[in-house]
Amino acid sequence: MQKFIGTGVALITPFKKDLSVDFDALVKLVNYNIENGTDYLVINGTTAESATITAEEKQEIIQVIINTNNSRLPLVLGVGGNNTALVVAELKTRDFTGLDGILSVAPYYSKPTQEGFYQHFKAIAEATDLPIILYNVPGRTAKNMEPATTLRLAKDFDNIVAVKEAGNNKQQYYTLLKDKPADFLIISGDDDLALGVALAGGAGVISVIGQAFPKQFSTMINHGLQGNNKEGYALHYKMMDIVDYIFEENNPAGIKEVLQVLTICSNEVRLPLVKASAPLSAKITKFVLDF
Repeated sequence: MQKFIGTGVALITPFKKDLSVDFDALVKLVNYNIENGTDYLVINGTTAESATITAEEKQEIIQVIINTNNSRLPLVLGVGGNNTALVVAELKTRDFTGLDGILSVAPYYSKPTQEGFYQHFKAIAEATDLPIILYNVPGRTAKNMEPATTLRLAKDFDNIVAVKEAGNNKQQYYTLLKDKPADFLIISGDDDLALGVALAGGAGVISVIGQAFPKQFSTMINHGLQGNNKEGYALHYKMMDIVDYIFEENNPAGIKEVLQVLTICSNEVRLPLVKASAPLSAKITKFVLDF
């Protein structure tokens, strides 16, 4: 799946002061990423505040991004949840015209067994012909999908083509990279580990900070994919502080603060998230202005 190699970005959903979706800012963000080296775009992930987006807003967001993209980059749509039947129903009824794949998060809150994870994704794989990127993010779901389960799914279903691994666990990355099928992609979901994963044989990243600094971040990942350790780490160290800052309180409040300084969108978030605190905002502003 060459289209998912490199730098993907998990797009935020910009809001106006009244917390309605700011579609003008969304268009600006999409074009900014396309014009500055991002390889593919991910819609309706965690960073998009998908938990507080209505079904009507989601559909309009998807259509605006498809229209703005105009087939320039591959598009991945987040379709996941902890109700397997509802996820399967969406896959069977949604129009996926203009979309190239789906990102499906491991079931959250329910804390299934490893067999539960397997059966959930088996049902999803059997409900669609689209390429599926599994998404393991135990810090949000409260349960880790073990490498053995991910690899079992990779081997059993041809349309499960990748995993976005976001456990911030180097050993888990190494296990996946060591034992994966040749054509299965290990994609970093951890901005701070992304370069190391690429250098170790990973396929790149689905990034949060990448949408703010697409040129620099995608260049760094390309160095990793090409084995250019020294050049890659020079960029990694340059961006290391801002990666820490954007996750210091909550995501996407941090990245929205960065994007506000860059005049791409406002820093508004929907409850229960709140904006970055004044001390964090000051650190982010200084970094971006000095970058």
